[in-house]
Amino acid sequence: MSFIPRRLLLGAAFLALTASAALAFDTRARAAFVLDQTTGTVLLAKNADEALPPASMSKLMTLYIAFEALRDGRLQRDERLPVSAHAMSFGGSTMFLDTTDRIKVEDLLRGVIVLSGNDACVVLAEALSPDGTEGGFAHLMTQRAQQLGMTSSTFKNASGWPAQGHAMSMRDLVLLANRIITDFPEFYPMFSERRFEFDGRAPSNVNNRNPLLGLGIGADGLKTGHTQEAGYGLVGSATNGSRRVVFAITGLDSTRARAEEAESIVNWAFRQFAEQTVVTKGKSVATAEVWMGSADEVHLVAEKDVTLLLPTMTAGGIKAEVVYTGPIEAPVTKGQKLAELIIQPDGLPETRVPLVAADKVDAGGFVDRIMTVSGLLIKRFSEDAGDAM
Repeated sequence: MSFIPRRLLLGAAFLALTASAALAFDTRARAAFVLDQTTGTVLLAKNADEALPPASMSKLMTLYIAFEALRDGRLQRDERLPVSAHAMSFGGSTMFLDTTDRIKVEDLLRGVIVLSGNDACVVLAEALSPDGTEGGFAHLMTQRAQQLGMTSSTFKNASGWPAQGHAMSMRDLVLLANRIITDFPEFYPMFSERRFEFDGRAPSNVNNRNPLLGLGIGADGLKTGHTQEAGYGLVGSATNGSRRVVFAITGLDSTRARAEEAESIVNWAFRQFAEQTVVTKGKSVATAEVWMGSADEVHLVAEKDVTLLLPTMTAGGIKAEVVYTGPIEAPVTKGQKLAELIIQPDGLPETRVPLVAADKVDAGGFVDRIMTVSGLLIKRFSEDAGDAM
């Protein structure tokens, strides 16, 4: 008897629902990546792995390392750090620090998050750098990014100031944002602060540039970015009920385009997709043939409910199939992994679910085995006879 891979195509009714592909989001961004954090579902990927100039969005990496230092005690929130001439020299978005200042770490964090202060980034970088320089900190940023799985990120400075070779992908930015949200819940509320007035010295730079904050769509972070080379970009996140969406976009041509695109992405992600239970624990999904057993087949079930994020529109079915090598040789124990259910929603990544035996199937007795072999011989004889005609 030969055991060969079996594939059983399932109808939509078998999964207790129907769904169609969500309308694809035709983003104007040069590159984009949208992740449903709750389920881990990638909703949109456009040039997502292309290493591009990230502008100030790369400040998130500086913040991540600073948060780690605060958590392990290398920094304290109320600790005051000196400002070097190098930090003071930066233009663009700044806190207008000078070398006479000693700034609290907590103020520096808000200076980076809310005000996008390039000088604040450098003060933190020099304090945490292995050699006391921003360049040394940039090397540390690249190493830590690799450890976190950010394979398309290389840093040349702490702030995102334009520099040859300073680059990140949108996928990496979302991965980093997701880590900030999950690893540092004690610091994440800072990203939703809309205003920070530091010492009254920079009245023109007191407002958070994130255009989604205050719109009532659940947005609570993270960071904008803009340079002439990069265009306008945003790493954002928003919640709706139990769901959270994290996304990154870049290459827009104006602040207005960035704001419109970001809001549209959030609304699309929440309105076009919803969580649905597609497989119920213990409910038979399919049956597998059994060889030389007390029964000819065994029911295949999932060990737990399977909930997926799926398009909300209902029209048509979800493609799904069960794959196993069969027939299954008896004996079979209850709960034995026998097969895999592959669910393939249109436009979304496939999901693979292990299937196990719903019940045990003992090895067949003498009579069962004789009947099985006899049936196989009769089947082969009939097939040979048909071929000879």
